[in-house]
Amino acid sequence: MSTKAGFVAVVGKPNAGKSTLLNYLVGEKLAMVSHKANATRKRSLMIAMHGKDQIIFIDTPGIHQKERKLNQFMLEEALKAIGDCDLILFLAPVTDSTADYEAFLKLKPKAPHILLLTKSDLVSNEKILSTIKKYQPFQEHFKALIPLSVKKGSNKNLILDEIVKFLPVHPPLYDPENLTDTPIREIYKEFIREAIFENMSDEIPYFSDVIVEKIEELCDLEKIYATIIVDKQSQKGMIIGKSGATLRRIGKNARILIENLCQKRVFLKLFVVVKPGWTQDDKILRELGYEH
Repeated sequence: MSTKAGFVAVVGKPNAGKSTLLNYLVGEKLAMVSHKANATRKRSLMIAMHGKDQIIFIDTPGIHQKERKLNQFMLEEALKAIGDCDLILFLAPVTDSTADYEAFLKLKPKAPHILLLTKSDLVSNEKILSTIKKYQPFQEHFKALIPLSVKKGSNKNLILDEIVKFLPVHPPLYDPENLTDTPIREIYKEFIREAIFENMSDEIPYFSDVIVEKIEELCDLEKIYATIIVDKQSQKGMIIGKSGATLRRIGKNARILIENLCQKRVFLKLFVVVKPGWTQDDKILRELGYEH
């Protein structure tokens, strides 16, 4: 039998559940997850084998419009993924109107797409059916419409089966043993960012970033040294917290995420520096990897 392999862009508005879905479909926590919007900033690849077929998912930032250069980079990342794939998964929370989906259609995507109604565990079956009816006028555009609940573990094989239908016949593009092509340094960075998102409120997560300065890999211990970048001196004080309590909490949360992935003890040392206006500074954005 011929094997299939291809690229699948996972898109939707901020906080639609893209990273949660991908961790579920791949079977390993590789992407940062937050209940706050706009957590994902870059495209990243996550690879799932479905039988002998290989699905290469492209995780993307949420489609949104904001003026900061960092947000412009994020939007371009999502649009490039839409243009460079074999299939698109459009995620729409079941509680939302069709407005975001209609805006997506106006982008005139060339690749076919499947519509996933996410977070369906939050509503009744009647609500799911009424939402499906709202999307019926657009049925000529999507190839399939599937309600989804990651929490309930529903429809995983159904989604993977449906995806494979639209992939080209091709041998695997990556080693079938690999789950991602993202460097481990980037994954650790995202886990530290996830801990910041979960422990800080207001604007601080959006005005912070992380540089993993050094990793020392020992047989039973991973030593990681990383710097958290913030926009203002007041934000630095809030991230550190009274007597360093908040920074320790961020470090602990990040360490647990990293230990679960690397399956060994982790020593994590965090520093905090202020770089005023970094989200608008081309030079700093390039240093952080936000460039095309």
